[in-house]
Amino acid sequence: MFAGHVGVALAIGAAERRVNVGVFVAAALLLDLVLWLLVLVGVEAVALPADFATTHQPEFVFPYSHGLLASVLWSAIAGAAALVACSDRSTPRWRVAALVAAAVFSHWLLDALVHRPELPLAGAASPRVGLSLWDHMAAALGIEALIVAAGLGLFLTRGALSRRESVALAALTFVILTLTAAGMTIAPAPPSALAMAASSLVTVAVVCGLYCWLGNRPGVGRAASFDRMEP
Repeated sequence: MFAGHVGVALAIGAAERRVNVGVFVAAALLLDLVLWLLVLVGVEAVALPADFATTHQPEFVFPYSHGLLASVLWSAIAGAAALVACSDRSTPRWRVAALVAAAVFSHWLLDALVHRPELPLAGAASPRVGLSLWDHMAAALGIEALIVAAGLGLFLTRGALSRRESVALAALTFVILTLTAAGMTIAPAPPSALAMAASSLVTVAVVCGLYCWLGNRPGVGRAASFDRMEP
């Protein structure tokens, strides 16, 4: 699940157009950002099983990024950061904070839908959940595509975007959906878990950067200032 997270971020962004949509995309992808950083430093782990070529499902040990309790904490931290950082007095700070927190937590909900039972409720030794939708890949990708289409549709219809801006946003989102589908079906296995972590971290950063850049376009959404609040 990658494009689906972006789709949810676009839907949330449609509810608050005064904030750069890239903020919500970054929030929706925060847990993956934490995951890949922790994998690179050896705190969490990802393994490529023998059947990866057919399933395209890595095996994760990620209680600090994708545990239910951890996800609630990351959501609270992100919401608090948004509350403190938003200095645009015309933007409702508590609303922004709640939407950012919701975007972060939406990541866990979508991952619980598609992952096998590997998402711990609390620590590494706690019960693990996951509905295993990725075992039915066609259905999983179909649902992900619907999430993306719904989020993009909401965002495009709730703002005065020019044709050029709409096409750019839709094209970027479609490319992400296409790459997500390819990654879950035909992409070759990465050379190592660390290579997967590094490339995934770069991908998350680039996607967030592109949506932040598009979010600064006049019609896509005026970016609320996320500098420190004035005294």
